[in-house]
Amino acid sequence: MTILITGANGNVSGEVLRSLEGTADLRVLVRDRAKAPSGVEVAVGDLHHPETLDQAFEGVDTVWLLNAMGPDSTHASSNALWAARKAGVRHIVRMSAIGAGHDAPTRNGRLHILSDTELAASDLGWTIIRPAYFMQNILGSVNGDTFYGAPGEGRVGMIDVRDIADFAATVLRDPARHEGETYTITGPESIRLRDMTDTLSEVYGRPITYQPVSPDDAYPAMLKAGMKEWDAAVSKEYLKAYDAGWGDYTTPTYTAVTGRPGRTFAQFARDYAYKLGG
Repeated sequence: MTILITGANGNVSGEVLRSLEGTADLRVLVRDRAKAPSGVEVAVGDLHHPETLDQAFEGVDTVWLLNAMGPDSTHASSNALWAARKAGVRHIVRMSAIGAGHDAPTRNGRLHILSDTELAASDLGWTIIRPAYFMQNILGSVNGDTFYGAPGEGRVGMIDVRDIADFAATVLRDPARHEGETYTITGPESIRLRDMTDTLSEVYGRPITYQPVSPDDAYPAMLKAGMKEWDAAVSKEYLKAYDAGWGDYTTPTYTAVTGRPGRTFAQFARDYAYKLGG
């Protein structure tokens, strides 16, 4: 069974590859062969250019479909589905977005539901995964003795990217068992960033104070850091929703499917102390 991993150079798909280590017949789709991960079969193509996809999808049984956030994301997802149908792919495991829906408070969520609906209406086997806010989004947020936090004061059931990958790998190894399922996965706790300071103080061995960052203030900072304008604007939409409590819930889905608990923020903070900042 050949599994094709799209978005292979990204953080989530990179972790999916790690979780699938030891699985036979892995193939990655990349735009630049020179940047491809090592140790797996490489196919060069671009989801935004359907004419480049036929060879990449040939002989593939299951696809991990992750396309980058953007105003043309539905185009990329649709191209992947078309290439999969032509190649005889049996199952697509698609990474969607938390709260994807026609009434989602972000453009990204409203675009994702279009792609989710197209996949569910296709004649392909499918599973959709909608992960919560990533713990890794706060990397680099500690500066000196201060933890700068967006999304502000809202509680969020955030999840470690490594858990997203482990969940995806569980589905990819036995996709038929998850046919037609839409999974919303969160971490084991819904917490405010403000309440993380005790954990961070313990990790760094000094008092860490919390400084909330408003969505309006986060937006120019994201642009200054090099983020595309559309991505920064949509991220601001997410931050406003989270600050208002939109992400304040957890689901039991991760444990129900994998058979083990998800990583807590304390575990994440210890593992990533060197990347959080400080």
